[in-house]
Formats: sequence, structure tokens, C-alpha cells
Amino acid sequence: MLRILVLLIWLLSPALWANTLLVLGDSLSAGYRMRAEQAWPHLLAEQWQQEGRQITVVNASVSGDTTQGGLQRLPPLLQRHRPSLVLLELGGNDGLRGLPPRLIERNLERLIALANEAGARVILTDIQLPPNYGQRYLQQFEGVFSRLADQHGVPLLPFFVAPLIGQSGMMMDDGIHPTAAAQPLIAQQVSAFLTPYLTP
Repeated sequence: MLRILVLLIWLLSPALWANTLLVLGDSLSAGYRMRAEQAWPHLLAEQWQQEGRQITVVNASVSGDTTQGGLQRLPPLLQRHRPSLVLLELGGNDGLRGLPPRLIERNLERLIALANEAGARVILTDIQLPPNYGQRYLQQFEGVFSRLADQHGVPLLPFFVAPLIGQSGMMMDDGIHPTAAAQPLIAQQVSAFLTPYLTP
């Protein structure tokens, strides 16, 4: 019910129509070990262009980036590109390093605030970690994203890697990064989720 309410608020908002989408992420969005044009943000831009959507996609993702790095990089990106929509895909590297979930939450909360202060709406990406990090830490970490989405009324994009796990050829040997073959599927996932927020 809460997710439906968030969608209705967005649909009724006069600031909804996004001309520029800024993707602030890590290696999952940067196109780890592949050409930039193979990564899903580039494919998403191509898909929207083919559909006739006048939306610019700026992929500002950097492999290895953390929420702290995002805090340092976001302000100049907001000033330069003036996006109306920001997709936050950060926190995975924080979790892989075992950083405190409270710190991750504070950083993401500040990222949401910075985007909002610049007049941009935010989509938060849910992030999941490998199961070997322990149940207690996983629960604390994964709870961060749904809690922020609920508290700040931002849509939560489901973790787009999850449907790829176990599918032949979709994941690299490290078990963390999607392959180039998986990027079109991710672009389709993201497009399907974002379309209601972009289309009247």
C-alpha cells in the first residue's frame, strides 16, 4: 500500500517529468570489465530513445565507489547536469567492506537530501550482499534500503542482480558482477520500473 501511495504522489507531482536521469552507482552500473556502451545505463538510454522518450541518461557510476565517495562526487554532478531524477545505486562496496549499516544509512540519507535540495527526485536501488556475510549483518544492511525508502517516500528499485543469479552466462566468475550478456536484461528491468515515473 505504501509503495502505491508513493507512486500516486509522484504521478501527481508537477516536478515529475524527468529530462535528465543521473545514475550514481558503483561497478554494477559502471560496466565492470566491459565497454561503457555495453553497460545497462547506456542500453537504457538507447531503449528510451527508440521509444521516443526525450530523456538524457548520465552514467556517473565508478567501480569501487562507496556512499562516502558518492557524497564527494554528487554535488558537482548535480551542478553540472542539473538532473530531474537521480538513481542511487550505492552501498554494495560499503557492505562488502563490513562498514556499519548506520553509517551507510546516514550517507545514503544525505545523498537523498542533496539530490532533493537540488530539485531532483530520487530512486533508491535495493542492494543485497552474498550470504557469507552472516545473518545478523545481512539483516541490518538490507534493512537500510527499505527503511530509507519508507521514511523518505522514495521508490525502491528491486536489486536488479537477483534475477540473474543462477542463470547461465549472466554472472561473472566472482559471483557479484553481471556479464555483458546480462546488461540488456538489467536495462529492461530498470526501464520497466522507471516507466511509471516518466510517462503521463
